Amino acid sequence: MGLPLAFVALPLYVLLPNHYARAFGVPLATLGVLLLAARLFDALIDPLLGRWSDGLFARSSKLVLRWGALAAVALGMGFAALFFPPVRGLQPLLVWASGALALTYAAYSALGVLHQSWGARLGGDELQRSRVVAWREGLGLLGVVIASISPVALGLPITTALLFIALVLAWLAWGRAVAPPSSPPQQVSGSPSTRPRMTLPWTRPAFRALLAVFVVNGIASAVPATLLLFFVQDRLQAPPSWEPLFLGSYFLCAALAIPLWLKLVGRIGLARTWGVGMLLSIAVFVFALALGAGDFVGFLLVCALSGVALGTDLAIPAALLAGTIADSGDRGQAEGAYFGWWNFATKLNLALAAGVALPVLGALGYVPGTRDPQALQVLSMAYCLLPCALKLLAALLLYSLILRKSALPTTQPQHPIAAASSGTTGD
Repeated sequence: MGLPLAFVALPLYVLLPNHYARAFGVPLATLGVLLLAARLFDALIDPLLGRWSDGLFARSSKLVLRWGALAAVALGMGFAALFFPPVRGLQPLLVWASGALALTYAAYSALGVLHQSWGARLGGDELQRSRVVAWREGLGLLGVVIASISPVALGLPITTALLFIALVLAWLAWGRAVAPPSSPPQQVSGSPSTRPRMTLPWTRPAFRALLAVFVVNGIASAVPATLLLFFVQDRLQAPPSWEPLFLGSYFLCAALAIPLWLKLVGRIGLARTWGVGMLLSIAVFVFALALGAGDFVGFLLVCALSGVALGTDLAIPAALLAGTIADSGDRGQAEGAYFGWWNFATKLNLALAAGVALPVLGALGYVPGTRDPQALQVLSMAYCLLPCALKLLAALLLYSLILRKSALPTTQPQHPIAAASSGTTGD
């Protein structure tokens, strides 16, 4: 299920803003407000979905699979409705898009929380947990690579059909998976029985520290993801045939870099490796600021190197979260609550990126398709310098909240990714 979830995420967060601005003429400010509202709704329901997920797992894994099937159907229908609206005109289109976004995001979030919680509840030794993470992230990257190529190479109708096929096959495979124990969640030691389980992660200082870094770093990554196609089409003036190369190289390099990052984890620890990835990303986007029309090869290098840096964002935060859950004594009891708030933070990053960056760009004079040098310079600064400033802030938070205060373990081998660093070499 990691493949179709990642497959649908790239069109939703990267292609959709550009598609609605160019194909339907939706103003950037209006589009930013619409995406901000939809993504805030998506973020706010994640903690509730986490609590709901814990309740389903406490009853039976078959019930989880049934709700997973329903969410998969809703996800496919919402995606199709979003990219093929049967209405025209700005107001009807905005109403339709709002409903389709709400359906798609709710189904995506429900399916994602159930899937993540299933994997976390399987337990097992370090090698087993690392293999679960590796398969999910690996298939997720494969889904992203396919989604980065298929809209341009095959068109949106075939892309949508591929999504439906992937969802069906993924659910059938999920139904054959080993089921986690379905026992009622136990009371956490030292926690009052009246404490709402949904707020449990917030009582853990390590979780709060990790989430602060994750949010700032996530916004830094979400801004260029939102603006990518605007930068490629207007600043670089690249033909459509280059877009799959840019996106494909980005995610392919992220996948290929993960084993190298895992080796570094074994030497310097999880958090320090994450910091190295942040610094690499800053250097790459500073270089991208100098690119202009026709610099396709230079931007391909930017995509490849920023993809290498992305490898740390894909693997390390989730490994730190898994360690936090285990170290807090909450494994098998509140995974849904943790992943609900974690996904809330992820969606909040994307909401802020679209809701702030697009209206500000519009206010500063940028419109899609412009060739005005001043407007294009504004686009370059938003795409390159704003992520650099946020990444630098995330690196400082990582040092002050996690490394310096040792709020989270950085070199302990019990974390899944640290275990994977040795397991991968042996395999």
